[in-house]
Amino acid sequence: MGGRERRSTVPCPATVSAAEPVDPALCQPLRFDRACLEKVWGGRALEQTPGIALSAEGPIGEVWELADREEHTSKVAWGPLAGRSLRGLLEDEPQAMLGRARLSVRDRFPLLIKYLCAGRPLSVQVHPDDAAARRMHLSDAGKFEAWYVLAAEPGSVLYLGLQPGVDAARFAAQAGGPGVADLLMAWPAHAGQFAVVPAGTLHSIGAGVTVVEIQQNSDVTFRLYDWDRMGLDGEPREVHLEQALLALDYEAQVEGPHEPLLEERSEGNRGAVLCDGEHFGIELLEVGTHVDLETDDLAIVYIVISGRGGISREAAHDDGLAMDSGDTWFVPACVGAHRLEARGEPMNVLRVETRA
Repeated sequence: MGGRERRSTVPCPATVSAAEPVDPALCQPLRFDRACLEKVWGGRALEQTPGIALSAEGPIGEVWELADREEHTSKVAWGPLAGRSLRGLLEDEPQAMLGRARLSVRDRFPLLIKYLCAGRPLSVQVHPDDAAARRMHLSDAGKFEAWYVLAAEPGSVLYLGLQPGVDAARFAAQAGGPGVADLLMAWPAHAGQFAVVPAGTLHSIGAGVTVVEIQQNSDVTFRLYDWDRMGLDGEPREVHLEQALLALDYEAQVEGPHEPLLEERSEGNRGAVLCDGEHFGIELLEVGTHVDLETDDLAIVYIVISGRGGISREAAHDDGLAMDSGDTWFVPACVGAHRLEARGEPMNVLRVETRA
């Protein structure tokens, strides 16, 4: 992943290389608008880290940076394509946008990228994998996801996976009540951690934690326990005990969150592969000078964790587009060679490679 010389080894359906798009404006990095979602467990911490403006009042729990859902599809924020939706661009120019990557099972952009702000703990929940979603006759795909921790208050935790020795019978006896939280592994949280959350894994995010979440484009969540609280409407939120028990993988070996070890890349730059999976790949890049990269005929997403810099096409011969902390940039597959450069202090970026 990441380097211009290295080719992806992800199996893909038979496709040709990205064709020249009808609209040349498409072959450039794009920024989309964001959608703020009020959640009973949300807060306002995203205004501090990574420092983004929230366009809605109240406890904001999720900010969708790149989404192609029926309830919201991202629209280009500025430039000659301003106002065009991600859905419309994919319908008009699927090859130029995605290249060798595949659409979701609902023929939409395969990933959903968001910020999560947990002012209060999220519900104890599980997502099915693709096979379980098919068995349960769901219209959506399964949901494999990953978290990068942006901020964590002292004493905050990530709940991820069952404690050793918890079998189906013991779990079923506690499921749906407060005792289920005691069966979870509680990992101390701090900024800079990364965690993979495989589908079928019981999990929650504790109060005081802010993360970037990269996931399959699915909104299937089965809650088992919601901390005995009311929803925004003053009513208890729905739990999905039967479906959750069917989706849960009791034998999953889950690794806890870890802090990536950055390795030297080119001069002044470091990086680490965080995830190299079926549905997406993720790298953490610390750009101290500049780094030349290649889409390799796949759609790429950059999320600026900290610092500031620029992104430019190799053929542009200009200063590029400014990247600031909190920004999310979509690079269509047709862009090909491009450059990231730091402006001032090093810029830390998550590079997400679409696959599924």
